[in-house]
Amino acid sequence: MAHQRNTFSCGFVLVASIIVISIHQTVANAASETSDKPKHFQWNFNWSYVEATYIVTCWILLSSVAKIVFNVNKKFGETLPDTACLVGIGLLLGLLLTKCHVNKEFYKLDSTVFFLYLLPPIVFDAGYFMPNRALFENLDSVALFALVGTLFNTAAIGTTLYFCGLAGIFSVQFNLFEILLFAATISATDPVTVIAVFQETNVNEHLFVNVFGEALFNDGAAIVLYSLFLQFGQIGVENMHVSDYLLGGASFFLVAGGGVVVGLVFAFIASFTTRFITPSTTIVGPIFVFLFPYLSYLTAELCSVSSMYAIVICGMFMKEYIKCNISHESIVSVKYVTKMIAQCSETVVFVFLGLSAVTLHHHWDIYFVLITISGCVVFRTIAVTTLSAILNRFRKRPLTAVDQFMLAYGGLRGAIGFGLALSIPAFGAKNMFVTTTMALIFFTAVLQGITIRPLVRYLKLERSDDDDTIIEKVYSCYVDSVLACIEGVVGQKGANTFRQKYENFNLRFLRRILTNNAPGQTFASSVIQSENLIRCCVKIAIKETLEKFSEKGTAPQNTTETVPHPINAGIDAVEMETIFSSILDKKIETVTNQLEQNTYEDIADDCYTGDVVRKEFKSRTQSLPTALDNVSMP
Repeated sequence: MAHQRNTFSCGFVLVASIIVISIHQTVANAASETSDKPKHFQWNFNWSYVEATYIVTCWILLSSVAKIVFNVNKKFGETLPDTACLVGIGLLLGLLLTKCHVNKEFYKLDSTVFFLYLLPPIVFDAGYFMPNRALFENLDSVALFALVGTLFNTAAIGTTLYFCGLAGIFSVQFNLFEILLFAATISATDPVTVIAVFQETNVNEHLFVNVFGEALFNDGAAIVLYSLFLQFGQIGVENMHVSDYLLGGASFFLVAGGGVVVGLVFAFIASFTTRFITPSTTIVGPIFVFLFPYLSYLTAELCSVSSMYAIVICGMFMKEYIKCNISHESIVSVKYVTKMIAQCSETVVFVFLGLSAVTLHHHWDIYFVLITISGCVVFRTIAVTTLSAILNRFRKRPLTAVDQFMLAYGGLRGAIGFGLALSIPAFGAKNMFVTTTMALIFFTAVLQGITIRPLVRYLKLERSDDDDTIIEKVYSCYVDSVLACIEGVVGQKGANTFRQKYENFNLRFLRRILTNNAPGQTFASSVIQSENLIRCCVKIAIKETLEKFSEKGTAPQNTTETVPHPINAGIDAVEMETIFSSILDKKIETVTNQLEQNTYEDIADDCYTGDVVRKEFKSRTQSLPTALDNVSMP
């Protein structure tokens, strides 16, 4: 049965591809036939008018359908990662299009299209949903792996290939800056497959943030290095002076820092703008959430600073304030639209990656490919183990050998490396560089992507703890304040002190300026805040009931009276039970209706808490009315 489903999946995607190609060829022929002046009335095909938009829509549709079809069989979907499946589809499509002699312009991916339209949604999605506190608690390791690790990998791979080239091993010659440009290209990692596996297996947040954060900021560093070596190559080795090298080294930090500044500026503008949204204009809230980060990306490109850092920082810092200014419905809309656009972009990129393997002009050098892949694996392992040894001397929670292995093994290559390879200028070794980059992506996406899930299970990685209760979260805040106080008493300034200072500054100044939940807020903002608080309380009540129901098997028959006697004296218990029962009945009816519409995640996620257990929410709600009927109300 599984084999039949897999056969159906491949067949369905190929048939859809043939249909798209046939439509293109038929309509193009019809348009050419009707280009002459008509002698009588006839039906016209305006293909030239809709050609570009129609092709883009068909590619997005085809790529999305392919991703759905390959997950029809659960076992097959778990064995092969989505990236490997999409690359395989691209390979089949490339062979089909080549045999059909279709014009290559129909399925060619331009580097400008990639960097201006496909990359920003992917990066914004990563930045917007990054767990900020966990990232800053691991900022030392993330920064060290992303910056120092990328510099080491680029230098080590580049010099190794350069000296091998001087020895005459390779079929194409290149200079130092050209090979460093290639080394920066393949230093960019793509953790899509690894992160998906980590989320499914509930890996501990410590390892998750280190892998995710390192890959995200590593891409930005790789792009900055790529631009630097590209400029050095244009100047020429013979024309370089010591001052050029010094200015180039300084520009690495200036470009990265400039991107951070641009991101912070646009995050401030976005938050301040949404502060004035009222219930009558709440529908425009998501527009600002999408436009300002994209403007930060374009502005960074305009100013020749890191556009990737700009959009990541903008998404990370504005979300805390944006979520307090817009409605719950807008928050949910932003979440799903962001995920949708990012998934579509990733899907299209990997399909085009497979297409390019067949359609581009390649230069295959087996020695260059093998040395490159071996160098990437060896030097990444050296970088991770060396930097981890340095970090473990100062960290309270060290990186274990298993953590280091997963960090090294999780360095998959993907969309960023492919986009940078496409944008390499035309020189003698370009085709060999592009071919090797694609071979490296295939190696990591297929081989490492397939084996990452069994390795996670075999190594028995530490799982994340159970979700904290509300009281645990409250006391966690108390502990942070107490630790900051202790550091102040003993005269030491550590992470807790800086965190407390930032939170005080955020509460006293930033939130007053950037949100409408500060003292003296308007009536409209108070209404939004009240709705959020009510929603949060309802979710807490449902969650606690589900947890009790899951532990006991049935709801408790009797509950302890918690209302103080002087207050409770004048309350009719029967009347109160009737009132609360009717309220809960209405809530259960609402939850059931939303479950039937498959929107239970909309209830679970908002800016206050995301701790509702989704898996049990579906399975237990069917029995929830009976359980609640047995609860004795005070």
